[in-house]
Amino acid sequence: MLKKRVNAYFDERNIKRTGDWRIAPKAIAVFGMYFGPYLLFLFADLTPVQFFLCWLIMGVGVAGIGLGIMHEANHGSLTGQPWLNKLFGYSLNLIGGNSLSWRIQHNVLHHSFTNVHGIDEDLEGGHIMRFTPKEPWKKHHRLQHIYAWALYSLMTFSWVLLKDFKRLKKYNDLGLVKMQNTTYAKAFLTIAVSKVIYLTYIIAMPLIVGYSVGAVLLGFVFMHLIAGLLLAMIFQPAHVIESHEFHHATDAEINQTYESHQLNTTSNFAPNNKLLTWYCGGLNYQIEHHIFPSISHVHYPEISKIVRATAEEFGLPYRSAGSFRDALRIHQRTMKKLGTPEFV
Repeated sequence: MLKKRVNAYFDERNIKRTGDWRIAPKAIAVFGMYFGPYLLFLFADLTPVQFFLCWLIMGVGVAGIGLGIMHEANHGSLTGQPWLNKLFGYSLNLIGGNSLSWRIQHNVLHHSFTNVHGIDEDLEGGHIMRFTPKEPWKKHHRLQHIYAWALYSLMTFSWVLLKDFKRLKKYNDLGLVKMQNTTYAKAFLTIAVSKVIYLTYIIAMPLIVGYSVGAVLLGFVFMHLIAGLLLAMIFQPAHVIESHEFHHATDAEINQTYESHQLNTTSNFAPNNKLLTWYCGGLNYQIEHHIFPSISHVHYPEISKIVRATAEEFGLPYRSAGSFRDALRIHQRTMKKLGTPEFV
């Protein structure tokens, strides 16, 4: 029923489900936030304050590229041209990550098994954090609502360091790399080469033009702390919420449709915040994104009306925090509850 109604929305208006002209200025803006400051500190004579301000803006750009361009491109919904989606999907490699491992982790595992502990890697806290009541409780979890945000800030360092290589080995063993029409050797080589290129331009080039090792490394860390924090602020309030359902990989079956599962494990926030919607690529409409990942975020505000009405008609939850601040507050409260052994 829901799919028929959404399909009718596009058919009646004779519009494509992919992005439109609104994608171009966003791409220019977020890539400009990243490469503009980079070129500035390479070719301009900056003060230390200006130098670190450039890294800060680049961190905002990294998150903007990831949220607003790369994410949708790797879902095939950024544009109607497959080759352009593939090209922009590789922008993740350009900023230190890897498109292939991200597509497997996000498109295959996270979207198919949302909030299923043991499969959805977004719920993996390495025993340091407890994101689900299915995770064994440990004493240090009582403080996780305090230290969580500091650890969230480290998120994008995993792109640059070892996580992509570890994931590739795991996914290859599971047969998921082959499903992406490539081989382990080709994927490994792509990761290695792209990371060498990334580290060359982001660290070696500033050193060559005369900045000190300490300044460059500090700026690099600062950029990734900003990017990691921004990404976590968008993704965590969408799924780690006290009212959501959580499952375990050992559960015999999840007795509900895909759409029902997404409505029970996903939340929206700040739907009226147009600037936030623009910057984060509509990921504040996380429900619509999870049910219709092949539809561009530029259409989410309109189709959300259809999704909400249909959910209410069938007695299913449609959770949406009124503001970004409310969503963060709810997530923070949830992390505190998950830090207690009683929350199971």
